[in-house]
Amino acid sequence: MTQTSHGAARRRGVLAIDEGTTGTRAGVVLDSGAAHQVFYRPIKVDHPDELSVEQDPMEIWTATLDVARHAIGRAHEEGIEITSVALSTQRATALLWDRVTGRPLLPAVVWQDRRYADELAAYEDEWDARLIARQGRPVGSRAPFLWAARQIAEHPDVAAAHREGRLFFGTVDTWLIWRLTGGTVHATTPTNAASTGGHLLTEHAWDEEWIAALGFPVELLPELRADDAGFGPTDPDALGISVPLAASMGDQHAALIALGGLDAGQGMCMYGTGAFVDAATGRRAALPRPDITGVVAQPAFRQGGTTHYSLEAYTSTVGSALRWLCDDLGLFASPQELTELAGQAGHRPGRTPWFVPALAGVRTPVWHPEATAALTGLTLATTRADVARAVLDGIAHSVCDLIDGVADTMGAPFQRIGLGGGVSGSDALMQAQADLTGLPLERVTDSATASLRGTAYLAGVAQGLWSSLDEVVEAQPRGRIFTPTVHPDERTARRARWRRLLGSHLSDPALTAPKAPPTAPAPSPRTTRS
Repeated sequence: MTQTSHGAARRRGVLAIDEGTTGTRAGVVLDSGAAHQVFYRPIKVDHPDELSVEQDPMEIWTATLDVARHAIGRAHEEGIEITSVALSTQRATALLWDRVTGRPLLPAVVWQDRRYADELAAYEDEWDARLIARQGRPVGSRAPFLWAARQIAEHPDVAAAHREGRLFFGTVDTWLIWRLTGGTVHATTPTNAASTGGHLLTEHAWDEEWIAALGFPVELLPELRADDAGFGPTDPDALGISVPLAASMGDQHAALIALGGLDAGQGMCMYGTGAFVDAATGRRAALPRPDITGVVAQPAFRQGGTTHYSLEAYTSTVGSALRWLCDDLGLFASPQELTELAGQAGHRPGRTPWFVPALAGVRTPVWHPEATAALTGLTLATTRADVARAVLDGIAHSVCDLIDGVADTMGAPFQRIGLGGGVSGSDALMQAQADLTGLPLERVTDSATASLRGTAYLAGVAQGLWSSLDEVVEAQPRGRIFTPTVHPDERTARRARWRRLLGSHLSDPALTAPKAPPTAPAPSPRTTRS
């Protein structure tokens, strides 16, 4: 703490902004490591068709400004000194904008988008092994570079901006860094670049050969900087303050720090729009196994000149599934009501239906990006509480698949798993998760702000607010521990039933989303495909 003119201790902190898929929050993370009052604003997610997911880049920016300004105002009212700004964002959501006008040229394509999944599959035979070896991930189903190449080829205004040197490309972090610095910095970091499928895992560089093969002009790539490298001062016209923008991270990487995933074997599960399971693997990258789908290697974070690595697996639909059931279908008044009903029902073999939450495909334990969801086992005796129980159990099973996949890839069990994210506030879901994994799970204190705090910790260490990440992480209070309550034999039986159900579901060709219509590859002199 610093001293005021009257001798009183003045609190200091980092203004942290967490731009997620369905909303943006901001708050000052104090020198104690705790988040001060956090402000939140939801963001709309559009689904033009079964495979496409889009957002308005200007809504992302205005929501960021709104919550950040509220947090700054509250800090000023309470005499808190803001020493720097830290940013965490959803990853692999891509944008194209005009650097002269500052306006986006198209809606952003969100990381859940699957419109090119079928087309990308054609690259797998030629490219999967090479990409796994040098990027830590296969071709996959995300396509920010292919998407951008198509927009340049198909939209005259985008093509004109490219020809005239006005076109900028980037993920959400790049867009917000550019905006927050008054249009002076066009950059990204390894924890965001890796999720685009274009980052060389151990070289801190773009994989230009692969990116060019997708038809993307490599001269549009943002500069790569370490997560704590700093991006210059913030534009006072944007935030009303000019302080260092000291760190930028992908949201799940930031959460891994806050949830204690600093040493090999320590991990986390973040329950938000989707669920992400991450495990730190230390300063050596652990590459994926060919027999385990959906588990990727990536930079956990790059601090200074040192990269720390992790493994990750994810499912796209957790919070989004609850929102769909409640808001879109109206089956429940709110996720809270769904959770309460599920707690009343409990698990009743033979009566509880089954829910497969594959609303945006399945990646682990099998790769099936065009899979759809299912609710089965309904009878006239099925109640709303039974359906609620099935929803939570289905989510818990799908997350358990991720935990198993990451542990098997590591070749060792998790030493610790911290739980975070807004959906982790459901006691019923967290207990179901502990029962199915057979592991004690810790829901950290203030788990909903994990991404917010993790990137603030990295910025604070870079700015001298703390001496190390270990110092600030270890100073945080312990959370609630959920311990398994079912017998191991029952756990094994439930998991076996789930695997049979999932296998049967995914083998039915009728239960897949319609494929996108075929399109010709964008012309490029760099294309390596015939």
